Amino acid sequence: MRAALALLLLATPVSAEVARFIVTGDAIEAPLTASPADAGRGGAILRNRETANCLICHSIPDARERFMGDIGPPLAGVGSRLTPGQIRLRLVDPTRLNPEAIMPAYHRTEGLRHVDARYLGRPVLSAMEIEDVVAYLAGLKD
Repeated sequence: MRAALALLLLATPVSAEVARFIVTGDAIEAPLTASPADAGRGGAILRNRETANCLICHSIPDARERFMGDIGPPLAGVGSRLTPGQIRLRLVDPTRLNPEAIMPAYHRTEGLRHVDARYLGRPVLSAMEIEDVVAYLAGLKD
């Protein structure tokens, strides 16, 4: 099942457009899309080591997941520490909060260096994928 979902995610075309958003303080309060987010899809995107690759730096509260990173903060309880808007900004473009951030901007195309050819001129994650990952992370309360 997970393998089939991962293949589906890899086969799904990603929009080359960056959604419009407004940063207010340390957050993007409004969702990037009007479509409802799906935390299940968000969890699959987060676990996908070919696109988002979140687990190379972060750990999640799932003992079945192997080989998680510890460079970034653990994601357990992130939904209790940050609002969905704060999570959204950190995914869209963490350099807006910390210009020295090593986490990639997942929904930005301008001003990037060392970009994989697959992502030239397009964001790594679409607006819908960002929203799905926000839904998953906002649900990690413990």
